[in-house]
Amino acid sequence: MTVSTTAILTIRRAERKRSFRILRSPLAVISLIWLIGLIVASVTSPLWLRYGPLEQDLTAVLQGPTTAHLLGTDELGRDLLSRIVAAAASTLALACVTPIVAVAITVPVTLWAVRSSRGEAVMNRVSEIVMSLPGTVIILAFIAAVGTNMPLVMVLFGVLLFGALYRILFGQAKSLQKQLFVEAATVDGVRPFVTSFRHVLPNMSTTVIVQFVLFFGVGIMLQAGLAFIGLGPQPPEPTWGGMIQTASRFIFQQPWMMVPTGVVLALTIIAANSIADVLAGGAATPPPLVALRRTRAKKKQAPDAATLRVSTTAPVAEQARAAASVPLEATALIPAEPVEEAGELVAIPGDSPTTFGADRTGLAARGASAADGELIVEDLVLGVDGGPALVTGVSMRVRPGRVMGLVGESGCGKSVTSYAFLGLLSPGLSVRSGRIQWGDVDLAQADEQILAKVRGHDIAFISQEPSRALDPMFTIGWQLAATVKRLRRVGAGEAKRISRQLLVDVGIVDAPRVLKSYPHQISGGMAQRVAIALALAGSPRLLVADEPTTALDVTIQAEILGLLRGLIAERGMSIILVTHDLGVVADLCDDVSVMYAGQIVETGTVRDVLVRPEHPYTMALLAADPHAIIDFEGTSRLASIPGQVPLPGSWTSGCRFAQRCRFATQACLTTIPLDPRAEGVGGVRCVRRDEVRGRQEEWRQPVAVGGDL
Repeated sequence: MTVSTTAILTIRRAERKRSFRILRSPLAVISLIWLIGLIVASVTSPLWLRYGPLEQDLTAVLQGPTTAHLLGTDELGRDLLSRIVAAAASTLALACVTPIVAVAITVPVTLWAVRSSRGEAVMNRVSEIVMSLPGTVIILAFIAAVGTNMPLVMVLFGVLLFGALYRILFGQAKSLQKQLFVEAATVDGVRPFVTSFRHVLPNMSTTVIVQFVLFFGVGIMLQAGLAFIGLGPQPPEPTWGGMIQTASRFIFQQPWMMVPTGVVLALTIIAANSIADVLAGGAATPPPLVALRRTRAKKKQAPDAATLRVSTTAPVAEQARAAASVPLEATALIPAEPVEEAGELVAIPGDSPTTFGADRTGLAARGASAADGELIVEDLVLGVDGGPALVTGVSMRVRPGRVMGLVGESGCGKSVTSYAFLGLLSPGLSVRSGRIQWGDVDLAQADEQILAKVRGHDIAFISQEPSRALDPMFTIGWQLAATVKRLRRVGAGEAKRISRQLLVDVGIVDAPRVLKSYPHQISGGMAQRVAIALALAGSPRLLVADEPTTALDVTIQAEILGLLRGLIAERGMSIILVTHDLGVVADLCDDVSVMYAGQIVETGTVRDVLVRPEHPYTMALLAADPHAIIDFEGTSRLASIPGQVPLPGSWTSGCRFAQRCRFATQACLTTIPLDPRAEGVGGVRCVRRDEVRGRQEEWRQPVAVGGDL
C-alpha cells in the first residue's frame, strides 16, 4: 500500500518539533516559569525573605495580608509567604521520587516482557496483582511501621504505581516491537536487549515523559493529603498539606488562611498537568507510535540493465519478459533453452512420496545437506499454535547466483514462508514440520543464537516498505555504520567508509548528504536503496526480498530491478523474490514457484512457467496480467478469477483451486501430489494437467465457477 506523502509529512513535522512544543505553548511556558520560580524562590529564600518559616510574632496572629506580612500570618504569627516558599523545594523534590521509581522499575520490565512470551504472561499477572492492592491501606500501614519518613513513603508509592504505568507502556512497546525497523534490526543480528533500548525505547520517550509529569503531580497531592491527616512531616516543619490542615481548624476565625496555600497547591498541580497535556499533543494520552514522512530527493539514473545482467541468465530473462506479452503460438520464435541451465531451481513434492529423478530436476536425495550458499526447503509446514496450518508441504531449492520468484495472490502464504527462512514468524506461528537447510544448519529447528549468526551475515531481508524498516530516530549514516560495525566487526572509521561505499554501490550519488539524513528526509526509491544497502552490510549470500518494488512507481521500480540485477552480477548472490507481479518475475527471475492457498502448485524455470504454464491457476494469473493485453481468438479481455483464496482451515483434501477453476471435475476432489512437468523441469499439482495444457486463452472468456463440480 502506498502511503500519502502529504499526510506523513504533516505528522512527522509535528513530531519532529515536539521537543519545542513547550516553548511554543503560552500555557506550558507559564507552567514552567511557575515551577522553576517556586524552586528558585525556595532555594534562595534565606536571601530575600524578611521572616524565617519558624519565626513567630504573637502580636500578629491570624492576620490577613498586610505590608509586613504580604500573605498574612497563621495562628502563631508565622509569615505564610515564608512557610509556603520554604516548603516548595522539599515538596517538589519528594514529588520527583515517585515517578523516578515508577519509571526506573517499569521501563526495563516492559521492554523485557514484550520480548518474551513467558515474561509477558508473568508481568501481566504481577501488574494485575499490584493494581488490585489497596494502595492507601498499604501506605498507612507502612507509615505505622517506619514512621513519617517521606522519601521512603514516596518510593513505596512509586512501586505501587508500577501496575498502572506498565499497562500504559506495554501496549505501545508491543506495537513498536512489531514495527519493521525493529524486525530489520533483528535480521541484522542486533541483540534483543540492544534492540529494545536502541529502537523501541526512543519511540516511547514522549509517553514516558508525559507519565512522569503526571505522576509528579500525583506525588504532590499525596504529600499534601498525608500531611493534612497528620501523617506527613511533623510540626513545626512547614508543609503545604499541614498548612491547609491548620487553616481548616481556623476557617471561621480567619478564612483567608486557606487561600494562599490552597492557591499555590492548585496552581502547581495545574502546571504539572498542563505540561503533560502539551507534551501529549493536546491531550494527556499516549502519543502516536511512530511518525514518518518522505520528501522527494534527487535520484540517480539507473545503470544500463544490459551491462548488469548475468550473462548466463540473460537469454532466460529476455525470453521470459517477451513471453509475458506474446501468445503461446508465437513461442516458436524464442530460442530453445539449454537443459543444463534450466535445472538450477527445482521443487520437491511436498505431500507425495514421489522423488523426482536427478535427470529431470537436479535434486539431490531428501535430507541432503545444502551446498555452500544454497538453500533447501523441504516439506515445510507452518501453522497457528492451536489452530490451522497456513503453509503445507512447501519445498524448493535455491542455488547460488539464481533468482527464484515466489508468486501468487495475497493470502497464499508467500510472505509468511519467506519470514520462516529467517525465523521471523510472528508470535503464535511456528514451524510444525519440515526443514530449511542452509549449509549444515536446519533453520527450522535452530535456536535464536544460531539464527542470529545467520541473519545479516549469510541471509538478509529486504522488506516491502523500506521507510518502516528504517528507524526514524536515527540518521541513515548512524544506522548503516552501526550495522556494519556489528556484522563486520570493524572500527568506527572503517564502518563509515564502508557505509559510504555501500550507498554508492546501490546507486546513490550524493552519499555524504544521505548519510546525514533521517529516513523521513529521503524519497521512497532512495529509502529502498538504503534498505538494500543495510541488507548488504554483512555481505550476505542470499537476499529474501518481500515485494521490494510494490510501493514504488514504475520508474523507480525499474531502477531497483536494475540494481538487483547488478548485485547478482557483481556479488554472485542468490535472491528469493516474493511478489505478485509477473512482469517483475519475467524481468528478474531465473526460476519461479507459484503458490496458492498455502501450497506450491507449479514450479519451474521462468521460461517453462510463463511460456508453457501447466496449472490452471498459473494460466489464470497470466491471463489476468494487465501488462499482457493480447488478442486471444478475437478478445482482449483480461481474465477474472472468480471467488477468493480460501482461508486456512477451510481447505479441502483435494485441489484447493478447484472451486475457482473452470476446468475442475470430480477427479480434482482427490489428493493431488506435485508431479513432474510434462515439459521442462519442475512440478505441477494438477490431475488434469495433460488435458488443460495450452488452453490458457479460455480464461479470457466468462468463467463457470467450479468447472464441472
